[in-house]
Amino acid sequence: MADSAPAGAVTDDPFARLEGPLAGTTRMRLTVTQNRPLTPALQQVVLTAPELAGFRWRPGQDIMLMVAVADGRPVRRRYTIRATDPEQRLVTLEIVRHGNEGPGERWVTGARPGDTVEGIGPRGKIFLAPGADWHLFIGDHAALPAFFTMAAALPAGQRATVLLEIPGLADEQQPPAGDVSVSWLHRGSRPAGEPGALAEAAGQVPLPPGLGQAYLAGEAKAVLALREVLADRGMPGDQVSAKAYWGRGRANASHGEPARD
Repeated sequence: MADSAPAGAVTDDPFARLEGPLAGTTRMRLTVTQNRPLTPALQQVVLTAPELAGFRWRPGQDIMLMVAVADGRPVRRRYTIRATDPEQRLVTLEIVRHGNEGPGERWVTGARPGDTVEGIGPRGKIFLAPGADWHLFIGDHAALPAFFTMAAALPAGQRATVLLEIPGLADEQQPPAGDVSVSWLHRGSRPAGEPGALAEAAGQVPLPPGLGQAYLAGEAKAVLALREVLADRGMPGDQVSAKAYWGRGRANASHGEPARD
C-alpha cells in the first residue's frame, strides 16, 4: 500500500488543527478502492476509511484531499461527495478532469487501488434552500457532481432546472430522478471558463412563479457574470448561492480553492 501523494515531509500544515471553518470535520486516512472514468472528462474515485461508518454530510459538500506536498506544505484539492455507504465504509467522489498538469490532475491520474491519501471533510456551506418552490442550477462541468447530488436530494414536488456546460456529447449523464430538467451546453472548441454561453442561457431560462433559489458554481469570473445576469432579471442576492471552484489561467491555492487576488 502506498501513499498516493508525492513523497515529502509535511513541516507546515495550516490545517494541523481542525478548528474555525474546519470545526466538526473529520481527518481520515482514506484508501482507494476504485478509480475509473465515467465519461471522457469525469472520473469516479471510491475510497474507504473506518471513520466513514459514522460520517455525516449534506448534498453538495465535499472532501478535501491532500494530493501533494510542496516545500513542506500540503497541497489540497476539494472534491464533491457523490455518495456514501456507511455499512461498507465507502465514499464516492466524481472528479472533473481538466487535462492539465496540476497536482489534482496528477493525483487522479495516478491513484490506484490500495493507495492512501489524507482527507478532511465534510466541507462546504451551500445547501438546498428548504423554503424554495423551485431550484435553478447553473454552472460548468466542475459543478456537475454537486448539482446532480443536490437535485437528487430535493423533496418530491420541488422542481429543478439544471444548465450545465460540458466539453461535449460524450460527457452527458443520466439526469437525477424526480422533477429535474437538464439542459446541456456543449463547449466544443471554446476555451473552458468563458462565461458567454452560460450567461446567455441564464438570461433566457424561464423563472417560474413562486420563491426560487439559484445555485451557481464553476469558474470564478463566469460565476460572477451569472450573478449579474440573474440580478438583472430581478433575483435578489439572498436567493442566489454562488461558489467559485476554479479560476481560468490560475492554479488553485494550496487549500483547494481559487487563489484570492
